[in-house]
Amino acid sequence: MARHAQCRARTRLSRRSKAVSGLALSTLVGTALWAWPASGDDHSGGTDAKSTTSTTASGPDTPRTPAAAPKTAPNAAPNGPAGRQIPGLSEAARKRIPANSRQVLVVTGKGMDSFESRVVLYTRAEGSDDWTPGPVWGAHNAAHGWTDDHRYGDLRSPIGVFSLTDAGGRLAAPEGTRFPYDRNNSFVADGTGVDGEPLAGAFDYVIAINYNREPGTSPMDKQRPWGDAKGGGVWLHVDHDGPTQGCVSLKPKVMRELLRTLDPDLHPVIVMGPAHY
Repeated sequence: MARHAQCRARTRLSRRSKAVSGLALSTLVGTALWAWPASGDDHSGGTDAKSTTSTTASGPDTPRTPAAAPKTAPNAAPNGPAGRQIPGLSEAARKRIPANSRQVLVVTGKGMDSFESRVVLYTRAEGSDDWTPGPVWGAHNAAHGWTDDHRYGDLRSPIGVFSLTDAGGRLAAPEGTRFPYDRNNSFVADGTGVDGEPLAGAFDYVIAINYNREPGTSPMDKQRPWGDAKGGGVWLHVDHDGPTQGCVSLKPKVMRELLRTLDPDLHPVIVMGPAHY
């Protein structure tokens, strides 16, 4: 995937706008690298992530696993207990949650075209079918909302159930982080966001969402198992007070809490999409 351009040209788009003209949309898609350098599809820092060293902040390394297919987490239970008592999910989404998962991060958008969402981490004890919700956190997703057929530059976040295995960032991993963590000065977002907001610090902490990527690699790894046209570089990262290009962004405190809490031994997944996906 091409890298974010390093220019600082500003592209304005009203956060209240729900549609763009055909000409404006063509321009946005064709110039997505610089219009929305904050998140999704393109992440850069000037260094190929494959050449960096990824380390585990604490706990064992996560084993390398095959990339999951779109919208489906690996080892999904056909009708298993995973997903019971997690409200607001469709039966199809529940069936895609792996039977061995004991941590499910649910990202619920306000609507198909909304860039505002809420996030709740559900956990369950070993041997239990009962899911316990954590706090509700506010978040941003992509500028144009959601899609079940994500394409490069469409400015929508992919709908689906995806595993979480790898993290990184410009800052050191918070104490207690269990994911393999690539601390790398290349995690830098340049330019400004949709509303002209500064992007500094957006990639201080990052958790890769395993959409069109190879699990077990740095979030900056550019492998795209389903091809470049399907986009990639979809992350959880620090919020910059505006919509993203495809990622989900949360406040720094929340990102630190997730890094301390998510445990590869509990097979965490993210369920993301509009309400009642």
